Amino acid sequence: MTRRLIDISIPLEVGVPSDPPGMQVRIDYTDHTQSVAQMAGAFPGLTEADLPDGEGWAVERVTISTHNGTHMDAPWHFHSTQDAALPGGARAADTIDKAPLDWCYRPAVKLDFRGKPDGHVVAAAEVEAELARIGHSLAPLDIVLVNTRAGALYGEAGYLDAGCGMGREATLYLTSRGVRVVGTDAWSWDAPFSHTAKLWAKNRDPAIIWEGHKAGRDIGYYQMEKLHNLEALPATGFEVICFPVKVKGASAGWTRAVALLEG
Repeated sequence: MTRRLIDISIPLEVGVPSDPPGMQVRIDYTDHTQSVAQMAGAFPGLTEADLPDGEGWAVERVTISTHNGTHMDAPWHFHSTQDAALPGGARAADTIDKAPLDWCYRPAVKLDFRGKPDGHVVAAAEVEAELARIGHSLAPLDIVLVNTRAGALYGEAGYLDAGCGMGREATLYLTSRGVRVVGTDAWSWDAPFSHTAKLWAKNRDPAIIWEGHKAGRDIGYYQMEKLHNLEALPATGFEVICFPVKVKGASAGWTRAVALLEG
């Protein structure tokens, strides 16, 4: 039996509208020629002529947020506490370095919401209907991926405003059934801010602000954002590997998410 690995992560790169203004990645590249002086600093007397083809090393200096690129949010990102709806009550929210590795390599399921309009907030009934359509019953610790219209627009100016979001009741539908890791190919698990802001201007209902994220106050969970290539995955029958980088005390960690298919 053959195994296929499908990359479902985006690269860290400059010049791509994958984050709002002021939140973009910065990468300073040093090539093999520019680095010769750096190498000479470590080896006094070293010259370009001493190096093969006159080349030193290539190195990059990166300025990023833990929320740039494909990353995993920890419950700490959503709120200072989690699990208020679970036995034992609210406790301090976990940071990304506390993510259980066992939760990050699990059977997965893909919910196809590409037909939902931009800004739509997915409800629990829609999650239930999609699971019925693909014939899947959730098991505890299944990883749930959400394929939205945003995935096809990555790299384009409209990406940040595209795709549907997962609402509070949809999120709790998943976490109340034992799901602890989820992901989306949109910029956020919630509906794009530009759409939510229009609703907020009309009704001033604070319950709509970041409602999917804030569901972590009731049941803590880990959430991947800016996944990619979910269109290449079947609805079921695959695993996801998504170990986050351990950043001490942080709200998120960069994640090289990969889908593993058998056969």
